[in-house]
Order: sequence, then structure tokens, then C-alpha cells
Amino acid sequence: MAHESNFGKGFLIGMLTGGAIGAIIALLYAPKSGRELRQDIRNKTDEYLDDAEKYLAEAKDKAKDLINEGKKKSEKIISEAKIKSEELLKDAEKLFSDAKNKAGQIISSGKENIQSETERIKNAVKAGMDAYKDAKES
Repeated sequence: MAHESNFGKGFLIGMLTGGAIGAIIALLYAPKSGRELRQDIRNKTDEYLDDAEKYLAEAKDKAKDLINEGKKKSEKIISEAKIKSEELLKDAEKLFSDAKNKAGQIISSGKENIQSETERIKNAVKAGMDAYKDAKES
């Protein structure tokens, strides 16, 4: 696409330059007085300057359109990236919350196991002491 734009730009510049040179040569070989010739050269120069100004105005408009289009695309990309980052943050928070809940469940289960084992050991020690007392008394 850029290649076509460069080709069009070069073609237009070539046409303007060729036209200007051809007009100047035609005026120089035309049988007119010096004053008329200079006036014709001024008129043709003004025409070509006007054409060049039109071309520059069109180029500025196209450049402005391209810049605006680029801004819109970059704003869209930024917006999409922001949405994605928010989604990732929500997912990370959910994973953290799930891990925290699981850890809490494991700790709670571990506490229950420790308490039951502690109770069992206490009962075993008490039974052992009772058996020792009974053996000593007998």
C-alpha cells in the first residue's frame, strides 16, 4: 500500500515537473514579445504553484486521516489490554481466594486430627498409670 502511495506521489510530481518544463519550452519557442512571454511564464508558474498547493492540502488531509485512524486503533488496543488485565487480575484473586480456603480447610482438618490424637494419647497414658497403680496395689 505504501508502495502505491509512493508511486502515485512520484507520478504526480513527475507530471507537474514535466508539464512545467514543457510549458516553459513552448513559451520560449512561441513567437511572442518578451513582455508577453514573461507574463505567460508567470501565469503558468502560478497555475503550477496552485496545483502543488492542492496536492499538499490533499496530502495533509490524508496524513491527518491516517493519524486519526492510528489513534483510534491504539486506543482500541489499549482498551482491550486494560480489559484483559482486569480479567487476569480477577482470575488471580479467585485463585488466591481458593488457595486460602483450601489451606484453611487443611489446617482445620489438621487441628482436628491433632486434638483426637492428643486425646487418644492422654487416655493411653491415663490407662497406663491406672494399670501401674493397680499393679502396685496388688
